[in-house]
Amino acid sequence: MIGYAFCGSFCTHETSLSVLAELLARGYPVTPIFSETAYHMDTKFGRAADITQKVTAMCGRDIVHTIPIAERFGPTAPLDALIIAPCTGNTLAKLSHGITDTAVCMSAKAHLRQNRPLLIALASNDAMSANLENIARLLNRKNVFFVPMRQDDPDKKPHSLVADFSMVLPAYEAMLQGKQLRPLFL
Repeated sequence: MIGYAFCGSFCTHETSLSVLAELLARGYPVTPIFSETAYHMDTKFGRAADITQKVTAMCGRDIVHTIPIAERFGPTAPLDALIIAPCTGNTLAKLSHGITDTAVCMSAKAHLRQNRPLLIALASNDAMSANLENIARLLNRKNVFFVPMRQDDPDKKPHSLVADFSMVLPAYEAMLQGKQLRPLFL
């Protein structure tokens, strides 16, 4: 079972849905996970109810969106792998510092304490400033892997990095072999 988590980088949700669809098409069973923000917040990119209904229908499972439900991914209902796509800078910082105040962070904590692999598809406007040390910290952590990423707009957002979502599945396959897909920065 793969856990597939959405955080609040709303502009990447449609792209992430395509990755989720491909995982499902390949026959992987997926448990969807949403941060509370992604689960409840309507934005200019769409209504929360629309994406949650779509993901529930795609996966055929209810979305994990609370901390108590997410905690079960430890010893009682372990996942084989966890993908966070998109992972915001906020969630990245929390993961780096062991903060578990969202369903996604609790899912990751419960998952990692079972020594299982976590794949992060980052989408952050402060990745090369406030969050750069968190990227480095997590790169050195056992069982944490990143989807290769690039600057999405170097002129207007010089500190921003976004995962190349077309690389999620190759990064997932490399992660299952214990390898970080390279190059990391495209």
